[in-house]
Amino acid sequence: MAPYSEEAPVEASPRPPKAEKPKASASGVFLAFGSVFWTIASVISLTVNIILIVVLVYLSSQLSNIKKIVRDDVLAGLYTNFALMDQASIKTTIPIHTEVPAKFDLPLDTDTVVVLNKDTRIAGARVTLNTGGLTIVNAPTDITLPAGTRLPIHLTLVVPVDQKIPVDLSVDVNIPLNKTDLHQPFVGLQNLVAPYYVMVNGLPDSMSQILCGMPPNPLCKEIIP
Repeated sequence: MAPYSEEAPVEASPRPPKAEKPKASASGVFLAFGSVFWTIASVISLTVNIILIVVLVYLSSQLSNIKKIVRDDVLAGLYTNFALMDQASIKTTIPIHTEVPAKFDLPLDTDTVVVLNKDTRIAGARVTLNTGGLTIVNAPTDITLPAGTRLPIHLTLVVPVDQKIPVDLSVDVNIPLNKTDLHQPFVGLQNLVAPYYVMVNGLPDSMSQILCGMPPNPLCKEIIP
């Protein structure tokens, strides 16, 4: 019979501690946020650049038309019309219907003939008669002149005039504007528009002129027609 041996009790091994989840640091959060921000900003920037490129290409294709409209239709039109306005005249007919007062003394000193409108008796007239064998020289007498007798007389008198004279006429008016106070403003407007016309006229007509210059570089012109 085997001898009894007392074995030492076996101790249980301790359980390993649970691994703790690492805590996110502030720098890590910032880097993650910055990465997302720059990604979004890059997408927005790329989109805006693409839109601007499309707009630029469209405008470059329309540059010649835009230049023609601004130069020929707007600036040249303004300059030409200001010049024509300065050379124009106001032509019209003004009717005049009024009364002009006339108050003055009219002197008369003239020979004329008057006609008696009725029989006129002249007392103490001196007459000379030659009738047959009877001759009367410078004899005083009373005579009667019948109506309708024409008498040559000499008038010397002053006639006062106080009347209103009716005036009814049409007056043609032709006023050149360059002879009036409007001349200076019209010239000033022409001088105001002229520099902008010259500036727009010197702008390029196409994208090739923008990139290659005016006159265009031959090599650049071959690359960008």
